[in-house]
Parts: sequence; structure tokens; C-alpha cells
Amino acid sequence: MPGPPNRYIIPNSNPGPSPGAGSIRSRVRDHDREPIVKQRTLGGEVTLEGVGVHTGEAASVTLAPAAPNEGLRFRRVDLEGEPEIPVDVEHVRDTSLGTTLGAGEATASTVEHLLAALHAAGVDNALLALEGPEVPIRDGSFRDFADAIADVGVVEQEADARVFALDEPVRVEGPAGGEYVALPAPGLRISATIDFDHPAIGRQFGSFDVSPERFRCDLAEARTFGFAADAEELHARGLALGASLENTVVLDASGPLNEGGLRSPDEFVRHKAGDVLGDLALVGRRLAAHLVVERPSHAGNVALARALAERAVRAERAVNIDTARVMDYLPHRYPMLLVDRIVEFEAEKRIVGIKNVTINEPFFQGHFPGHPIMPGVLLVEAMAQVGGLLLMESEEDPQSKVVYFMAMDGVKFRRPVVPGDQVRFELTMLQYRRGVCRIRGEGRVDDQVVVEGELMARVMDR
Repeated sequence: MPGPPNRYIIPNSNPGPSPGAGSIRSRVRDHDREPIVKQRTLGGEVTLEGVGVHTGEAASVTLAPAAPNEGLRFRRVDLEGEPEIPVDVEHVRDTSLGTTLGAGEATASTVEHLLAALHAAGVDNALLALEGPEVPIRDGSFRDFADAIADVGVVEQEADARVFALDEPVRVEGPAGGEYVALPAPGLRISATIDFDHPAIGRQFGSFDVSPERFRCDLAEARTFGFAADAEELHARGLALGASLENTVVLDASGPLNEGGLRSPDEFVRHKAGDVLGDLALVGRRLAAHLVVERPSHAGNVALARALAERAVRAERAVNIDTARVMDYLPHRYPMLLVDRIVEFEAEKRIVGIKNVTINEPFFQGHFPGHPIMPGVLLVEAMAQVGGLLLMESEEDPQSKVVYFMAMDGVKFRRPVVPGDQVRFELTMLQYRRGVCRIRGEGRVDDQVVVEGELMARVMDR
């Protein structure tokens, strides 16, 4: 279906990065990591116009710099209030024939080609002003987006970049036999295999390092593709209305219908690898991993992005404060110290602590002989001690302070805790006002809740 001509507009102005606050320093002492790289944004604004491959409607997107820590965000400038859509896994709406993001009534579809170019260029922060519901397809490849970014340049910002270096293998299954394995690696590499029952495609494999230079060399030229036999069905569903030989490799039973044929014999697997890269921008961080993918799809790509994002969040929260460090903050000592270590921490927000319950605990001598059960009141005490660490960490001189708990509310015991159990206490700050705080906590054993409730406390001088 014919659409408006593509236009590529680069204004002469180069505003540089927008001002903004730097990254927030971790409050967990001695656990700060040296920054690997700095955040980046675009060096200016650039607009790309064309047609939406599915809507068939005129579309344009303007890429603009954004302040540090703002991330990638679409802004629907054609809608009232210009609603914004963050680029992350939580805002994925659809993955059927492309990746669609949404927030409220606003959507942004076919985002993967643009996101691949931004991801490859290492752009952490950008405002993507979208006019219409779909990113323009351009020629069906990643090239125009990569060229536009190269023309305005990428500039470094003051804030440290969020980088997730995978430290253990991750496996995810996708639909239709899709399989993903992410392995630790010093940089980002995508090894993709596709398998289509078509003589022009068959089984193809490609392995590609990801950098701005390698992306433009190896992946940027590869176009999206489809089958002529599917066109009628897709049109009936309101899809592929903007697809044409100008922006899609169209195959009939014998091969490509496009004049000039393919840009490379393995153009198909190269494009699929680029789609993987684009969907992984949803992780919200630069990645260091080797991604081995079999029969990738947008649904599978997003599932992998979600798994990696979850692990990245856990890694960013992870700390290892052992018993000796705990005693620097809490006045409790044996037998009343009921926290073995702290494993996750978010300053003034959340903390996770561990209590390993052994048969040698002194309270088991009388509670109960022959049927040892950890007293419920000590479960609450252990939970309170973990919560106390969350409060004490916010103090300048924790050794001179003590936490007094003032009230408990809604405390429930769900199942007994016995020798051999490991209780994982997670506490979240609900409110802090005039030196008094409310904390919500729960303890779990093997992911089953054993105790929960709200606590109120105040930090006092010793």
C-alpha cells in the first residue's frame, strides 16, 4: 500500500545533553562499585519520517537528547497531554508482529528497529517524540536510524551508566520452539539461528559482536521480511497495510520479489539478530553477555529481556553484610542477635536479611523438647532487627544510636519455623515522619510466608 515518502531531517542546531541530576550514590558502605562507563545521550535532534508498516499511515519520530537517568522514553506528541511511554519490559503491550509499548491509552508500535540502533550506539537517555502510533518503517532495516544517530553524534554525561554484566547462565524458552541462553561475556554478542521452511531461507546462523561500528557493518542493512502468501490474511487483520517492496523483503514460493534481491545471502538471520538487540533495550541497561538464540521471536525476545531485567535489579540491590558488619550497626549480641547477614539493600526503601535456624539455638532447649519450633515472638524480633538495620543505615553515626520499636500491627504467623530452615526477611519502608517510621515486613521459608506484619519504630540516642 503506498504511503507518504520517507523524509530525513537533521536540524543544524546541536543543543547537546540536557542538564540533570547525576546518579544516586549507594548508601551501603564499602559496596560501591567503580563506574565502568558514563551515561550517553544524543548530541542533537533528528527527525525521521515515513510510513507505519502496519497502520499504513504517515509517521514521524524525533530523537532528542535527555537528561541523565531519564532513560529512553517515547512521547506521543499527537495526543492530548503528550503522554510518555518508558522503554522497559513493564510497558510491553504486544509482541505479535513487532514490539508495541504502551502507557494508559498511548501506544508506540514497531519500536524494535529504532531501539536496536540506540542500543548499539550506547544511548542511555533520549526523548523519542512520536507522531502517530507507529515508528516509521523507513526501508525496513536499521540503517536510517543508525545513520541519523551517527549524524547528530552521541555525547557523554556525568552520571554513571547502568551496566549489567551477566555472571551466570540464563535460559528462557520462547514460542514455536524458540530457545534463548544468555552466557557471561566481556561484551555483548548475539549468536542467532533461524529455521524457515522456505528455499530462500532454510536454516541460517550468524554470530555478531555488538558495537556502533559492528552494528552498522553487520546488522544495520538487514531488512524485515514477510511472505506474499500471508499478505491477504494480514490485511484482513489490519496489519502490514504499509508494507511494500520498498520497505520489506517479500518472498513468494521461489524467492524474493524485490528488485535487486537480497543485500546479503544471510540477510534474514542478520535482521532477526537486530530485532533481538532492539528488544533487549527493554532491559534498561547496557549488557555484557553472549546471547545464543534459536528461532527468536518478539515474544521470546521480551521474555529474555524480562529475565535479564529481573536479574539486573537483584544484582543492583545485592550486598553481602555478614554478622560482623551487622554488629557494627546493632547492639544485639548472642543469644539475641537474630540476623546472620544482609543480602539486599535499597537506601531508605527496602532491605532483605537472612536468619539461618539451627538446632543449636538456645531457645530450642525449652521450645519445645522433642518438637523444636522457633518462638513466634523471636521471629518478630528477627524481622525487627532487619528493619532496624534499614533505619540505622540512614544515620550518620549508627554506633551511637539504638532503635526502639513502638508498636506492631497485623502480625500473623503462617507456619512453624523449625531447625534447618532459612528465613528470608524482607522489609519495606512505608513512612518516615518526625523520627518515627512504619515498616512492612514478611519472613519467608522456601518462598512461603511464615510471618508478616507492620512495625513502628524510632531511632534514639544510646
